[in-house]
Amino acid sequence: MKDTQVLSNVTIGILGELAACASMRGGDVDERACEAALQGAFIEHQNMLQKLSVRHRIVVVQVRTPEDLAKCDALIIPGGESTTIALLAKLSGLLEPLKEFTRTKSVWGTCAGAILLAQVVANPKKGGQELLGGVSVTIERNGWGSQVESFEAPLEVEGLRDPTLPFTGVFIRAPVLLALTPSPTDPPIQVISRIPPGLLPHTLEHNSDQTVVALRQGRHLLTTFHPELTQDSRFHEYFVKKCVLPYVDA
Repeated sequence: MKDTQVLSNVTIGILGELAACASMRGGDVDERACEAALQGAFIEHQNMLQKLSVRHRIVVVQVRTPEDLAKCDALIIPGGESTTIALLAKLSGLLEPLKEFTRTKSVWGTCAGAILLAQVVANPKKGGQELLGGVSVTIERNGWGSQVESFEAPLEVEGLRDPTLPFTGVFIRAPVLLALTPSPTDPPIQVISRIPPGLLPHTLEHNSDQTVVALRQGRHLLTTFHPELTQDSRFHEYFVKKCVLPYVDA
């Protein structure tokens, strides 16, 4: 059912090709690194957001600079290569604004974006990994294996519209959540989806932290898979209705 009364605009940013790529190709960052950083998910996320029927007009912007970020009420960080995204954000002067944004506004991280939202990355690349640290988890890069081990799985997701209808999880070199680590002063973590039992490695129990593939902590949403690579907009609807609008309207 569509909401008939449209209220004020809500601006949702999607992290796009950062300014460092345009200005530093062939220097500190080569072209292949720029292409690997974000895997062209802007259009997919934008299309999903524009399908939604909510009582606010959703305005979508591609975030490349601190000035773009300042316009946003919420942010989506898509998949790609998390270490390179962090490097390009730093070179673009966007890393510290992203950290501040994460402290005060809603952020959804998918795949590599989930890594950036984590507090701790296990086995980071040499030299370390810059993180935004908005969600109290420890995560492992490429935890399900290499590109050839990417897969799709039907997921049961708590809180989605039509919850009995499975959501197709698209996992591409997906990270694995090793531990949920909220402190007593952190917002509680709400696990909203786990990997189906038939896909679990033999070493994992179904109720272990490593089986979690989607969670919400306060205003932040984390998914280790790619909801934008489906034709199903229910995760985007969940983000807007559960993580964005309650804080914009407060």
